[in-house]
Amino acid sequence: MSSGKKIGLIIGSAVVLLIVLCFATYNGLVTKQAEVESQWAKVDSKLQRRYDLVPNLVNSVKGSMEQEKEVFGNITDARSKMTGAGTVKEKAMASNEMESALSRLMVVMENYPEIKSNENVKTLMTQLEGTENRISVERDRYNDAVKKYNVSIKKFPKSIIAGITGFEEKEYFEADKEAEKVPEVNLSK
Repeated sequence: MSSGKKIGLIIGSAVVLLIVLCFATYNGLVTKQAEVESQWAKVDSKLQRRYDLVPNLVNSVKGSMEQEKEVFGNITDARSKMTGAGTVKEKAMASNEMESALSRLMVVMENYPEIKSNENVKTLMTQLEGTENRISVERDRYNDAVKKYNVSIKKFPKSIIAGITGFEEKEYFEADKEAEKVPEVNLSK
């Protein structure tokens, strides 16, 4: 075999290897992106479960707590924001508002033992607590998937393939800065 054919064979093999590497990298990025989207769907379903439970809880409690209209108004507002939210960031903000409103409702309920003893309220509270735990777990899993994906598209040589093929960084599901504050409930109204 002549040296020209050897060089041609080496170059051809290198090109084929490079093409295979590009396809493998692209497919790996597609897989990671699908994992992020799948995990977001899980978060979204848990958020939906929460928003389906909340009206039942509110209606069960509302009759006994007519004076706490502000808390119920905040819950209703947060729920409607969730319905209109389209992006991860909008849903995270709506979720944070709902968490804040629900925590105020929990504080209010602590001050009304007759409401806590109602079986419907007990059942709904248990379901809501379970849902909140599920949301927390799924948010953590979503953020882990986003981290893996974002790191993957930034590492060389995947960053080149990601840039060429349009893979973009995903947003984390972050808590609102207000979530650090303890909710304040004024029962003197």
